[in-house]
Amino acid sequence: MSTFNVPKRDEVSENNQAIFDNLKSKLGFVPNLYATYAHSDTALENYLSFSSAKTSLSAKEKEVVNLAVSQVNDCIYCLSAHTAIGKMNGFNDNEILEFRAGYSSSNPKLNALAQLAKNVTENRGRTEASVLENFFSAGYSKGNLVDLIALVGDKTISNYLHSTTQIPIDFPVAQPLETETV
Repeated sequence: MSTFNVPKRDEVSENNQAIFDNLKSKLGFVPNLYATYAHSDTALENYLSFSSAKTSLSAKEKEVVNLAVSQVNDCIYCLSAHTAIGKMNGFNDNEILEFRAGYSSSNPKLNALAQLAKNVTENRGRTEASVLENFFSAGYSKGNLVDLIALVGDKTISNYLHSTTQIPIDFPVAQPLETETV
């Protein structure tokens, strides 16, 4: 596999330089995965627009989906980033590990969400009827379903980009998930 570099600000287009500046002012740094998108003159802006678009899912619900999808796709970069973001959203280590495994033992609604995110990703959209029914029974709507599937696509893009490029992880590395899951 060829080695991908993480481009520096002076190695990217003017448009991407402006995005780097904005990210640095908001986050304090430009995450390596975002910088990797900047190998393309358009992908970083397109990805950030898609990932920050309005959704019916709350920030916490988005993190549940991001964690479940990144675990299925075995993306250690995204697992590490979303573990940190999950903690910023108030989740503890045990909750984060459960979401990664595709469930929640303490919140029935987030359990249904995590199960569906995992199932959709594992089955590439061929969702099991019982998992979908559980999602709706937990109080989610058809609109929530569409937003969840869009988020699965969003996260899968980043998972694939990291899996292909193997750029360095610039977040605390997520601990491995035990093989025993519910």
